[in-house]
Amino acid sequence: MDSESDTKAVVLVHGGFVDGSGWEGVYKILKKDGFKISIVQNPTISLADDVAVTKRILATHSGSVILVGHSYGGAVITEAGNDPKVAGLVYITAFALDSGESVSSLIKNPPPGSPVPPILPPQNGFLFLDKAKFPASFAGDVDPEKAAFMADSQVPWGVDALSGTVSKAAWRTKPSWYLVATEDKMIPPPAQHFMSKRAGSTVVEVAGSHAIYVSQPNVVAKLIAKAAKGASEKAD
Repeated sequence: MDSESDTKAVVLVHGGFVDGSGWEGVYKILKKDGFKISIVQNPTISLADDVAVTKRILATHSGSVILVGHSYGGAVITEAGNDPKVAGLVYITAFALDSGESVSSLIKNPPPGSPVPPILPPQNGFLFLDKAKFPASFAGDVDPEKAAFMADSQVPWGVDALSGTVSKAAWRTKPSWYLVATEDKMIPPPAQHFMSKRAGSTVVEVAGSHAIYVSQPNVVAKLIAKAAKGASEKAD
């Protein structure tokens, strides 16, 4: 494999309640460093759909790719990552599900004392976060004005997406990296530790909120670059 194909292509997958624009800071840093980047605009209506949309983007790349997922995007990359073009997986405080698991099955028994995300009752099969509580729970270290914008521009998250199960966990056959956000109020850090350890991921811990990819793009970009280098070394 040539270095251009196996270290310089990155595909970014967003999670629930948000869209791909949150990756802009990470995108700018990686782009400046010579990476070829695509951002998946997954509709978060069903897992199967989101995997299909991600694979459509993977198909636009000629060489191997580092596939990155934030939050629910972790479920998407765990399935889509079985694509032969994917050289490595990067989980940004994300759901690294195992085969047969769904986001719903993994979150039904949260650890005692875990923060409860302010998810409103489903409306016609879709979930929203309480706008007033969104900044504190999702984006605690994001600029308040930007956090308010994120709350007001929420993407409805389909209940079907949460119940979609992974058929084969790509981390079982591909190297993975995991960024644990220690101040996450959406996915409890103990759950992040459990998933990253089970996946055998290379773990980096950073003090930050669930929206660490927005608030600390440098940290996220650095881990992605490290994964690109590590995946290409494993392939040699």
